[in-house]
Amino acid sequence: MSQKRVAVAMSGGVDSSVAAALLKQAGYEVSGIHMRLGADMMSNNLADLERTCQLLEIPLYKLDLEREFKQLVIDYFCQEYGRGRTPNPCVACNQYIKFDIVLERALETGADYLATGHYAWVEATPEGYKLKKAVDITKDQSYFLYTLGQEQLRHLVLPLNDLTKERVKNIARELDLPTSGHHDSQDVCFIPDNDYRAFVAEHVSLKAGEIVDINGKILGKHGGLAGYTIGQRQGLGLVSDEPLYVLKIDAESNKIVVGNREQALHNVLVAHQLSWVSGKSPQEPMEITAKIRYKAPEAAAELYPTNGGVEVRFVEPQSAMAPGQSVVFYQGDEVLGGGIIDAVLY
Repeated sequence: MSQKRVAVAMSGGVDSSVAAALLKQAGYEVSGIHMRLGADMMSNNLADLERTCQLLEIPLYKLDLEREFKQLVIDYFCQEYGRGRTPNPCVACNQYIKFDIVLERALETGADYLATGHYAWVEATPEGYKLKKAVDITKDQSYFLYTLGQEQLRHLVLPLNDLTKERVKNIARELDLPTSGHHDSQDVCFIPDNDYRAFVAEHVSLKAGEIVDINGKILGKHGGLAGYTIGQRQGLGLVSDEPLYVLKIDAESNKIVVGNREQALHNVLVAHQLSWVSGKSPQEPMEITAKIRYKAPEAAAELYPTNGGVEVRFVEPQSAMAPGQSVVFYQGDEVLGGGIIDAVLY
């Protein structure tokens, strides 16, 4: 039987470097793929990544995806904020860049699989491939992978699925990998200082408007919808006897609606742009748990299929459910799929 070939998407961080090392040890024919996403995102870790690949004796290929990344991730990010929505660029990058373009290029060059340093687990079963949470639940990244279907999972290898982050760091040190001392990547890779408001302001035309309460009473002014997110409390510039939170960003009227903590709680969301790991959408209501953002805890809910979408009814009210964000559906440790939040209901 011929040796299996695997291309590893390598960012220059410790996770993907250890993934490549483990695959090499397991007997795969390994190569690295580094995505070049733009001059502003030229990895400071690139030199260490090159030395890592030399140490592992694997080739490193550099893929210029600056144009595609700008169109599919950065432009989408800015446009969503301009519409008063909260985007998820990591989900978009995984869906359109890593597991579409990069996977296709890897297979075209003769690789059997694409591997990444994500903390999640792909399980092959008689019924098909399942996407599951990582063993180290504190580092689980399955939320970002909910758009993957059967064809992508068939070619995906996730070597870190049963490892803790501390074990990965120890492996890197044991192997003396040049990337062993690198920190985790930042929240949004194309915003070096994580100041998304300043970044969006450079790319979106901002228009001042009113901040109002739920009854329409004017409380103040805002400098542009893109500077606000659902659930935001700080930086509103309002004087109030109680803490106020952003409840709604109304692009049509160019208004920010604020209210108290209780008014920020909702039980129901509507989601579209759905993706199901199995490839089959549910036809009947089902009990699930759901995450309304990456760092949110899973919450018990019932999922109801609707015409072209789903309605998710939570057992307990949830805070700061933001249109534009991804909601991901689970049963136990299995990812069923997810979608984009379009509306929030009481």
